[in-house]
Amino acid sequence: MNANAIVIEPPESATASVIWLHGLGADGHDFEPIVPHLPNHLTRHTRFIFPHAPQRPITINGGMVMRGWYDVIPADLIGRLEKQDFSAFKQDAQGIHDSDQILRNYMAEEIERGISAQRIVLAGFSQGGAIALHTGLRYPLTLAGIMALSTYLPLADTVESERHSANQQTPIFMAHGQLDPVIWFYFAQQNHTDLKKLGYDIQWHSYNIPHSVSQDEIVDIGNWLSALLA
Repeated sequence: MNANAIVIEPPESATASVIWLHGLGADGHDFEPIVPHLPNHLTRHTRFIFPHAPQRPITINGGMVMRGWYDVIPADLIGRLEKQDFSAFKQDAQGIHDSDQILRNYMAEEIERGISAQRIVLAGFSQGGAIALHTGLRYPLTLAGIMALSTYLPLADTVESERHSANQQTPIFMAHGQLDPVIWFYFAQQNHTDLKKLGYDIQWHSYNIPHSVSQDEIVDIGNWLSALLA
């Protein structure tokens, strides 16, 4: 197993895996405390993997080096929101593609360990959720599910041409805080609508919270994961 991750092994033999990516500036420990709050019938046979993102300079933070799945470049967010134009953001495509490969490597390791792709869930919060969506929609093997928390769809203009039919029917859990000041709720709603138009099976949740995860959300996550990985 890659040493750049926190791994929580189940008490029984693992029959499923959740690979969960953190947000900008955090690390793999960020969502580790959630696991004990998930249903026992889920956690007793599911391996949880929390990778650490690479250290990189982040433009929007003045070039400060921190853990991030890709660079964040300032943009005229308000102007674009008013025009409902989400396609023209300057994005770090190379960073996104590099992290896509990192995530694929973790999936390959799980498959080598005997976990079917159909028993792997890609999950993430904020930047991590963006990578989970990016990779999951393009991955050539059918996955158990994709969980995208407080996030958005990166490189959205290439999804329709690059997506893979293997995950056209894969369940997607999207959740967002209505008070999120980092990734605006309206932005996430638009991404949700666009994915629905492409025929994806999305379970959408919203909460009266900022850029964070609530207890109600953890309950919903546990129920969704339990249904997928029963």
